[in-house]
Amino acid sequence: MTDAHGPLAGMKIVEFDAIGPAPLAAMILADLGADVVRIARAGGGFWENTGGVVLDRNRPHLNLDLKSPEDRERALDLIGRADALIEGLRPGVMERLGLGPDLCLQRNPRLAYVRMTGWGQTGPLAPRAGHDLNYIALTGVLHAMGSPDAPPPVPLNLVGDYGGGAMFAVVGLLSAVTSARTTGLGQVVDVAMTDGTAVLSSLFHALSAGGLWTSARGSNLLDGGAPFYRCYGCSDGGFVAVGALEPPFFAAVVTGLDLDFDPSSQYDQSRWPELAGKLATAFAARPRDHWTTVFEGIDACVTPVLSFAEAAAHPHNQARETLATVDGVIQPGPAPRLSATPGRIDPARRGGTTFETLRQRWGG
Repeated sequence: MTDAHGPLAGMKIVEFDAIGPAPLAAMILADLGADVVRIARAGGGFWENTGGVVLDRNRPHLNLDLKSPEDRERALDLIGRADALIEGLRPGVMERLGLGPDLCLQRNPRLAYVRMTGWGQTGPLAPRAGHDLNYIALTGVLHAMGSPDAPPPVPLNLVGDYGGGAMFAVVGLLSAVTSARTTGLGQVVDVAMTDGTAVLSSLFHALSAGGLWTSARGSNLLDGGAPFYRCYGCSDGGFVAVGALEPPFFAAVVTGLDLDFDPSSQYDQSRWPELAGKLATAFAARPRDHWTTVFEGIDACVTPVLSFAEAAAHPHNQARETLATVDGVIQPGPAPRLSATPGRIDPARRGGTTFETLRQRWGG
């Protein structure tokens, strides 16, 4: 980055190359102006050769061989000048490389050392392998997803990796940096995707405690059990999403579909099978875009289910630049939006960055 921008301008972060949520957390921070340097393995890793064109944006890459004493010292030099460090390796790997938190905090007592793993740094599963599906399975979240007559579906890795991991890493990093600026003391931030996913499920624990949620999948208000909160197929193979939880919205659905159903019976569960059949039949009679037109401008909470390419072309997303095209690649714009210090996108840059250049920029 050639000039400061965004609300995090001036914050210096060292990111260690990893798969999963670590690159997304670093991308979000860099989008918002943090000066992030990604230390990549010489030759690059799997994600650098696939999805990296989006996930690696807004920050330079420095290739280092961390098994080399000289390159390890270069990494420590940058860490000594940084506000924070992000790593997403298995517990013990950074220690074996000579870059564990004890050594790094000796070099930089104000450092926020963010460690992101699936199971966390402690506990019986800490040393074990896993992926998003495993993490959300162990928290109870996966059990709550899907229809009752089939195994839980494989969701996109948004809940465990990115919701429970990347977003909590961002919160933890900013919290630790803020604390260090007040106290002068850095600390280790242990981000476990299981912990974060559990926090994301707080509403369902609350509903369960109040007797408003059962463990029977597909029988609750927000898990597809309610016919007015699920997706329906259309005649062209497309789908619509119906989220008409409140009575006025549901009444608008009944009107828009010209259904023979009393809207006041919305929450009579004995009539849900009947209602589901009527909704399915009505939506299946016309193409998806027909229903998009019918419900456009009406508060019925009915929307088309779009592909990624269709989402980029939708007028609302275009008006807000929710999805931007950079160097011919469609990708999400920075979020959240700040009025005085907005973020921006710089294309991913690999190669051409030297340790001497970064050291000088960071006050060497």
